[in-house]
Amino acid sequence: MRLCFFSDDRLGLVEGPMVRDVTDALEVLPAAHYPYPVHDVFIAGLSSVIDRIRKMPDNGKRLDLHNLILQSPVRNPGKLVAAPVNYLAHLEEAIADEETFSRAHVRRIEETGLFLKATSSLIGAGAAIEIRQLDRRTDHEIELAVVIGSPGRDIAQEKALEHVAGYCIGLDITIRGPEERSLRKSLDTYSVLGPWLVTADEFGAPAGKSLQLDVNGETKQLANTKDLILDVPALIAFASRFYSLQPGDVIFTGTPEGVGPIVPGDVIRAAIATNVASRVSMVHRPASGRNASCRRKK
Repeated sequence: MRLCFFSDDRLGLVEGPMVRDVTDALEVLPAAHYPYPVHDVFIAGLSSVIDRIRKMPDNGKRLDLHNLILQSPVRNPGKLVAAPVNYLAHLEEAIADEETFSRAHVRRIEETGLFLKATSSLIGAGAAIEIRQLDRRTDHEIELAVVIGSPGRDIAQEKALEHVAGYCIGLDITIRGPEERSLRKSLDTYSVLGPWLVTADEFGAPAGKSLQLDVNGETKQLANTKDLILDVPALIAFASRFYSLQPGDVIFTGTPEGVGPIVPGDVIRAAIATNVASRVSMVHRPASGRNASCRRKK
């Protein structure tokens, strides 16, 4: 399934260019009381929600996807875990560009480890990216984002994909500079997730998925997840050695080569192929000033 949140936290089932409102399926989720859970209740109860959707009568009502404001498909993640320089070609381009990439940050992922992005930086495809600190370079980075579905710690690689609820396109917007990654990548609106959640059964194996990011119609990033240094199972195992993973936690798996600057007025299109015949894509149009408005295309 492809599930999205739109407008005022309405739940939608994406069916081609249309969305069926299935918000009533959220009634199966338990009510939360203080102290509130540290995980995402929707993702934790995803199987129950999907069962309810399948039993709901289809009354034929559909909404035009292009007219909807899409929110992040994960509304309350406990943490955003990110992998730096996880494609060899990106590591090589970073090493070659000493003016842009700090020497302290150009090491293999096995040496650098993972880092956390603030959950307050998360937006969906219908929100606006606010490009901040225009005196510094801000870059685009497309990534496959993995949404954890069941809790785990010290997860074995061979069991790792059993803990995945689904996948999204992730955009890791980044200010270049000498500071730690968590600071430069955690500005409000600098983590984009969407346009919807593709459940693990529909997405299939995360290896061998193509990624593409265009700026103003020109392809800047084109790669395949088969070239990850640490693939998705290895990243889940690595992360779970240090963090207890919870439903709704998101792992940004790293960006390939071709990262480059974005400025107000650019149009950014990001896409990930879910299979040979299907692609999920998001389009972002940075507007004037500090804002970058976002929309989604199929």
